Amino acid sequence: MLFDPTVSDRETYYTEEWENGKKVRVKADRFTYGQRIDIIIQDVEHAEKKSSKLKLDLVQSGLTANISTNYKFPKLNSIKPQLIAESTKNARVAGEQFANDSQAKLGKIKTATQGQISIVGQYSYGETESYQPFVQKARVVSTIVLFLE
Repeated sequence: MLFDPTVSDRETYYTEEWENGKKVRVKADRFTYGQRIDIIIQDVEHAEKKSSKLKLDLVQSGLTANISTNYKFPKLNSIKPQLIAESTKNARVAGEQFANDSQAKLGKIKTATQGQISIVGQYSYGETESYQPFVQKARVVSTIVLFLE
């Protein structure tokens, strides 16, 4: 889907920035042109590569490029059971540690709430790993109260 372009006039050719602890005037682009394009695609890695290439091409042409990519995961309900099962398993492992530390026996679940499911991007800080913003990780934060006997 292609949206109508926008042209903005900043009316000023300079902006102020900090450089070496001092405010300096820096020449800025007076006019900006923007356009939003929505693309629906299953191959997000391919979309990310194309987006990066487009940004590089614009910068090499002497233009300022501001390209952002947003991802949606419409099938959240399909992974909920797995997330909740993993959350319950992790709660039981933590509960067993509490029970062992207090010389008690772990009992059944007293109460449980699903909590919030969040999907976040993968961030890489190591030199050997590649940065892949399209790789997402889903997690659920649950509250599970277990009996100790």
